[in-house]
Amino acid sequence: MTPLSEDPAENFDRFIVEAMENGCVFGLEGPEGWALCPSDKYESSDVMPLWSALELAQVHCREEWADYQPVAIELEELLDEWLPGMHDDELLVGVNWDSALEGEEYEPLDLLEEFEQELE
Repeated sequence: MTPLSEDPAENFDRFIVEAMENGCVFGLEGPEGWALCPSDKYESSDVMPLWSALELAQVHCREEWADYQPVAIELEELLDEWLPGMHDDELLVGVNWDSALEGEEYEPLDLLEEFEQELE
């Protein structure tokens, strides 16, 4: 597995490509539900990190997320249900964050639009 880049734009592009190739993305689910982080952009929002490969998500199953496991989310379900629901819940999406949980935060509907453009 190729490590993530230091360039968030490259990691975003990789997320889109690999998600479409694999047909799924990965979030972390644990005893308290899905892993969330406080947003750096908006004080009152949380971010749900997602990764394009199991290995990239697995790296984060340590420390406060030691009880969490990567769970696949089918791409169709992500596009049809998750992203619109995350928008309604005022959650942001963290895409292919690195091992230090650093990366960009995206509005769910902006991510949905990126996938729709690629699918056309």
